[in-house]
Amino acid sequence: MHTVTLKNGVEMPILGFGVFQVDNDPTQQAVEAALAAGYRSIDTAAAYNNEQAVGAAIKASGIPREELFITTKLWIQDQPAEENTTRAFDQSATKLGLDYVDLYLIHQPFGDYYGQWRAMQKLNRDARARAIGVSNFAPDQLLDLIINNETVPAVNQIETHPFRQNVDYQELMKGEGVQIESWGPFAEGKNGLFTNDALTAIGDAHGKSVAQVVLRWMIQRGVVVIPKTVNPDRMAQNIDVFDFELSDDEMARIVELHTGESQFFDHAAPDMVRWLSARRLG
Repeated sequence: MHTVTLKNGVEMPILGFGVFQVDNDPTQQAVEAALAAGYRSIDTAAAYNNEQAVGAAIKASGIPREELFITTKLWIQDQPAEENTTRAFDQSATKLGLDYVDLYLIHQPFGDYYGQWRAMQKLNRDARARAIGVSNFAPDQLLDLIINNETVPAVNQIETHPFRQNVDYQELMKGEGVQIESWGPFAEGKNGLFTNDALTAIGDAHGKSVAQVVLRWMIQRGVVVIPKTVNPDRMAQNIDVFDFELSDDEMARIVELHTGESQFFDHAAPDMVRWLSARRLG
C-alpha cells in the first residue's frame, strides 16, 4: 500500500476503508472483509456508533497492531471541553479495544474546539494518538487553529470528489503541512457520477470502473481517500488502483467536472450549524 508522510513523520496509507453510515451490526463483517482484501487503514468516528464493531473486527483479524492505521473522531463536546475530550477519547479507545489510535480528528469545527485541541495535543504528546487533525474545517478555521496553537493539524478530512475538487485549498494545506483527506469521494453517486461520460470513457481506456478512475485521480493528486462499501467485490475493486496511471490529459478532463458545489450540505449554513451544534452523543 502506498503511503503519505504526515507532518510529524507518521506514515499513513493513501487508501483506506471508511465505515460512515454503516450500522453497527454489519460493520464488523465489512471491516473483516476489508482487512482480508488488503486494507490496513480504517476510518470510523464516535458519531458513527460503530467503533465497537470496528474493534471486534480488528481483534478477529489477527493482524499485528503495528500494521494497522486506525482513525476515529471526536464529536462536539460540552464544557469543560478539555476534560470531556479526554473522556471521549477514553471511551473511543475502549470501544476499539486499542491502547492508542493512529489519527484522532476533531469531527466538526464547532463548540470550544480550542479546548478540544489542547486536550488532543496532550493525547499526542502522551502517544495515545500518534497524529491529530481535524475534519470539515474551512480555510479560515484551519489557519486560525494553526496560527494560534503549538501543533499543526496533521490532516484535514473534507468533502472532496470530482465535482468539488478543493485544488486551491489543497495547495494552502500543503503549504502549512496539512494532509488533505477526502470524505465522500464518489459523492454517493450524486450528480450522475457513476454514469458520467468523461469518467466512463477514461475507465474504458484502462479497463477500469468509474470508481477506480476516481480513486486513482485522488491518489495521483496526493489526496488520502477512504471509500466505503459493504460489498466485498467492490472492496477488492476499490483497492485495485495501483496498476494503472492517468495521463495528464485524463487528469485535465476530470478537472473540467469541477463545479465547487457540495453534493451534501453546507457546514456554514445557519440551520446546519445549529443542528450539528445541538447534537450530542448518548
